[in-house]
Amino acid sequence: MGNRDDLVYQAKLAEQAERYDEMVDSMKKVAGMDVELTVEERNLLSVAYKNVIGARRASWRIISSIEQKEESKGGEDKLKMIREYRQTVRNIPGKRLSKWCTASPGLYLLREHNEYTD
Repeated sequence: MGNRDDLVYQAKLAEQAERYDEMVDSMKKVAGMDVELTVEERNLLSVAYKNVIGARRASWRIISSIEQKEESKGGEDKLKMIREYRQTVRNIPGKRLSKWCTASPGLYLLREHNEYTD
């Protein structure tokens, strides 16, 4: 799985390279170590998810716009494909953030997750 410090460092490198999916992967491994995350680790996880989810939200809006245009044309076959793809885009990695932190840090992450997924 990797050393905790190494994984945190990998997450920082991924952040600098703007590779947020990889940043999420590194921080999920840290969170999976079944220990409470530090403030720095929570912040890294939050930044990673904010960026991953922000990009997915932008993609979702674009796909929704295409869907509206296709609805006006009446293309049912394409609409089905568009809707399936939109659901794929909407699926967000790591839906169980609460188990990674205790008490208020867990609530913080749940709030962050909900803010960026609604």
